[in-house]
Amino acid sequence: MSNKILVVDDEPSIVTLLSFNLEKAGFEVLTASTGNEALELAKKFPLDLIVLDLMLPEMSGLNVCKTLRENQMFIPILMLTAKDDELDKILGLELGADDYMTKPFSPREVVARVKAILRRSNQVNPAKQPAEDFRLSVGDIAVYPDKYEAYFQGKLMTLTPKEFELLLYLVKNKGKVLTREQLLSTVWNYDFAGDTRIVDVHVSHLREKIENDTRKPLYIKTVRGLGYKLEEPKS
Repeated sequence: MSNKILVVDDEPSIVTLLSFNLEKAGFEVLTASTGNEALELAKKFPLDLIVLDLMLPEMSGLNVCKTLRENQMFIPILMLTAKDDELDKILGLELGADDYMTKPFSPREVVARVKAILRRSNQVNPAKQPAEDFRLSVGDIAVYPDKYEAYFQGKLMTLTPKEFELLLYLVKNKGKVLTREQLLSTVWNYDFAGDTRIVDVHVSHLREKIENDTRKPLYIKTVRGLGYKLEEPKS
């Protein structure tokens, strides 16, 4: 069964371009031209990924993303933006988008990024794996890869798919220094150059959920000039 992708954009030419290339790559494609229509389709169909434009009529892509996450719908999102504004991109990631691309873009790169996001998502998708009790833990963090669940101090954490994948990879590599490029390649599955700010934003999001003081993190340490390292907190 092919993956179902929702393309949301109010420019017909872009919808046609993306639909053609995604269908050519073997995906089933649904389309929407407004934010409200996108939310209705997300409720109606089991989507595997949403390609979401930032600037939409009625409801912006940012609000669509926020609404989906608030309703515990953690469908992977690739955000498209015509703005070369870092704040918009960062805000989109903060609201739960997994990745972003700036228009104009190469349709082939969009397809490559969609495949990369789905490849990682499918590897940890609980619907495709048995729910077992295998656990990885660091301090008060407990991650159950097969159940797609993570707990902090005994409480279930609310994580986007990419946040979960990043946390899982950090926990698996406890004590190792991981460069931003390494995290981007492994967690995002990029075989091409990507924007490492994506990594920084997701690390910041994780810190907010597991650190009492994000300015003095006990778990995810920044290794200046290199990347990040997850450690057992010192008692």
